[in-house]
Amino acid sequence: MVLQPKYTIDLPHHDSGGFDHGDVIESNGFGFVAHTATGSVEMYNSIEGVHLKTIPGCPEASGVVCAQKEKLVIAASRGTGKIIIIDGTTGDVKREMQVGSKPNGMAWDPKHKMFLAADVSDSHIRIADPFTRRIVADQLLPGKPRWCKYSEGVDRYVVNLSDKASVALLKPDTAEVDALIPVSAAGPHGVDVDEERNMAYIACDEGAVIAVDLISRREIGKVSILPNPDVAWLNISKGLLYCAVSKPGVIEVIDTAKLKVVERVPTEEGCHTFAFNQEKQTLQAYLNRSCKLAVYLEK
Repeated sequence: MVLQPKYTIDLPHHDSGGFDHGDVIESNGFGFVAHTATGSVEMYNSIEGVHLKTIPGCPEASGVVCAQKEKLVIAASRGTGKIIIIDGTTGDVKREMQVGSKPNGMAWDPKHKMFLAADVSDSHIRIADPFTRRIVADQLLPGKPRWCKYSEGVDRYVVNLSDKASVALLKPDTAEVDALIPVSAAGPHGVDVDEERNMAYIACDEGAVIAVDLISRREIGKVSILPNPDVAWLNISKGLLYCAVSKPGVIEVIDTAKLKVVERVPTEEGCHTFAFNQEKQTLQAYLNRSCKLAVYLEK
């Protein structure tokens, strides 16, 4: 096995709904996950295996992304149109800001120290400064956005457009679309970027992962996986891509050099999101039905 179960952490209970996107501060191992069902963000210690606190005030919590060097957590509230900015060490809310009606997809730009929020209601992209709470760019996209990632190698945001089966590359200062790259599978959803190779990997609803060269701006490969994947995350040191699929509840493990599925790790039906700690080599899957966090160790 590539991923081996390590332990589980009990998270606060919910009767219906579940968790959405999560991320982890790699240096201290503190993880944060959007708890959509309860309108909060859950903070946990993935190294010691304990839940630390519930951070309220995030109705319809959706996207969460961490700024690693700054130790900031940026969480989206679809229910209020706000972004909640959290201290990644204490879990204290530092500030809030309005960024539209239903922010969902999130990306952090460590070069310019800005974040992107993709709105699933009005299909706008907004780029904002988390320190001054200023929106520096606001643009309408040519399609409905899903998950996003910043690529430092090409200095562009990579944004999936679900209804256009394409990937948009956006300028980080203006949010203007610099390129629109078509992909050969319907429903682009999860995305991660290999900065060393300038490659983006796109998990699509149709049941495929598409490899996109960000330099030539074209699709260069494809591998079939189970349909309706959500979160995709690269293990950079191992050359693996993990994709969560809620039915039947597995993590697809893909060798990015061979574009081949090498393992299918069971999680729990309904589990569609997870976070990955590159430094500690742990994958943290959010189990909606049992209200737990399952931690897997990469061997």
